[in-house]
Amino acid sequence: MTPVPSDPPTAPGATRLGRMPVALRWLLLAAMSLVFVVLLEQTGLPAALLLGPMLAGILCGLGGARLVLPGLPYRFAQALVGCMVADSLSLPVLQEIAGRWPLFLGGVVSVIAVAMGLGVLLARARILPGTTALWGASPGGASAMTLMSAQYGADQRLVAVMQYTRVLIVASAAAIIARELGAPAGGSAPGTHWFVLPQAVPFVATMALAVGAVWLSEWIRIPSGPLLLPIFIGTALQDAGFMEIDLPPLMLALGYAAIGWGVGLRFDRPVIAHAARALPRVLAMILVLVAICGGLAALLVRFAGIDPLSAYLATSPGGLDTVAVIAASTKVDVAFVMAMQTARAVIVILFGPWITRIAMRWTGHRG
Repeated sequence: MTPVPSDPPTAPGATRLGRMPVALRWLLLAAMSLVFVVLLEQTGLPAALLLGPMLAGILCGLGGARLVLPGLPYRFAQALVGCMVADSLSLPVLQEIAGRWPLFLGGVVSVIAVAMGLGVLLARARILPGTTALWGASPGGASAMTLMSAQYGADQRLVAVMQYTRVLIVASAAAIIARELGAPAGGSAPGTHWFVLPQAVPFVATMALAVGAVWLSEWIRIPSGPLLLPIFIGTALQDAGFMEIDLPPLMLALGYAAIGWGVGLRFDRPVIAHAARALPRVLAMILVLVAICGGLAALLVRFAGIDPLSAYLATSPGGLDTVAVIAASTKVDVAFVMAMQTARAVIVILFGPWITRIAMRWTGHRG
């Protein structure tokens, strides 16, 4: 969804929340996020540092706060999560995973096929136009799919609602399942020292990697580049001994909050009103997709020996960055989860237009 500037506090039709000074609205959002993080930590949900700000953003958006998170902080937050993932990966692990490429190919293709099949059903039932249904169902990263959809004739607002509603549902379901499977509670490791000072040289190198990834992804127009580039480059440089990744916990927590706000604030009143007619059936489609992906995860557990939580996160059709946060907050095979998620995102980003054109033949729509 293309960000639009916030309306002035005196805009006609603004809610009481929307008439507050902008700085006060951001302060309220931050305070609500902190409250929700504490409450979610008490319930034992992993990734509370992500889910709390996401929930606060949704409530503020629906309450008419009219806030938009600028693109640069959101992309930088994605880059920080990419650095965090790179810190947990190693080339030998990735090489071992590459040796099991049929498993990855089967998992990636299955999730894409299921998602696109449900998009075709939405289009054939005339619930949504063909291109909108297909781009909204694409499991290739919410931000990338929303931005790319407008270039191919889709209604970007409906695509954004479909994509970010799925992110919200998948993130919540994954956190609940992680807790039920015995994952550690909360969004941070036990005994985290929030204000510990980082080592100077590794910290500067990590910031340079994050900033460089944001700049490079803008320069060469790589969808999801701020997240993917630090994973690839950081893993290679750290394994080669050229750098050490060091992220202060407080900075990483702020990155989680920015991603949560970036998702939650998109759920404002005009967008939800625009999607109201199709929303119940879209929700049903998302729940079916999550259930089918859960079935695919069960197959990975049964025939590949993957632990249940790693299998579920690897096949989850949610946002790449949110899954990365949840994976890092729980005891799972992070390399397996991120390799599967990254492979699917890359395939859909590279071949999304071609896959959509093929699927359009089955929707009964033209154009």
